[in-house]
Amino acid sequence: MPGMGGQFRPARPPAALRPHVLRYLGYREESAVPVQRRQAPAAGVALVIGFHPLELSGPELGATSAAAFVGGLSDSWVLTRFTGPQAGVQVDLTPVGLYTLLGGRALPNGAVPTLDELSDPVLAALPDRLAAAPDWPARFALVSDVLAARLLDLRARRPAPEVVHAWRRISATGGGLRVSELAAETGWSRRHLQARFSAQIGIGPRTAGRVLRFARASAMVTGSRAPLAGIAATCGYADQAHLGREFRALAGVTPGGFRAEWSGFPFVQDEGPAAGQDRPA
Repeated sequence: MPGMGGQFRPARPPAALRPHVLRYLGYREESAVPVQRRQAPAAGVALVIGFHPLELSGPELGATSAAAFVGGLSDSWVLTRFTGPQAGVQVDLTPVGLYTLLGGRALPNGAVPTLDELSDPVLAALPDRLAAAPDWPARFALVSDVLAARLLDLRARRPAPEVVHAWRRISATGGGLRVSELAAETGWSRRHLQARFSAQIGIGPRTAGRVLRFARASAMVTGSRAPLAGIAATCGYADQAHLGREFRALAGVTPGGFRAEWSGFPFVQDEGPAAGQDRPA
């Protein structure tokens, strides 16, 4: 893109954090012209610790501006836009990790609160602390220290074991497990599972399955040139038309349009556990 340059530094979190933290991505960009990106539903949640304001808009979000924020699980898309400098660290978390990090709180479907709005002084101070750090390794180490203090605390609030089991089973099957099967495995009724899962993950189990299936499909669309009909079959859609309807509903664009928007970006990953979550906001 004319007038644009970027530096992207991916990193793995320490082994102790990996059950809850999928990856880190340091980013620094500069553009003389507006840069817009489509953030579609993904399998993880993004903690964006940015140093410069970023425009955010979407059908559920409306229009706002923020530098440091959390994007919870959602079945809708958000557009990000900036001109000039952008820099920061993106931390991709599991929903279980986010619930623990926020002290036993889930974000409602589509919510994107700023770090200041979370009323958490430690998280709110992170942007300034990271901006003052000398390099990417120092920033990643600082993030790891803050997260470890929360996620590894034995006194921390975590989702119910049944909710954790349900999320892991939905993830492992790529969204292909029926809610009735999940309920049977947990020993809960479908209604109770729906209520507890929604309260602790942020969306219901059926919506979570839909999001995870889409995340897998979108990673294949952007990470390969595979035919769309084959991607639809692999990801459990009835046919290519079904895949297209889901892309328009969840991403606001066709699969081909989505592929075109992200073509050439250096960190669009292949299918993996955090499909769709390695793109900077």
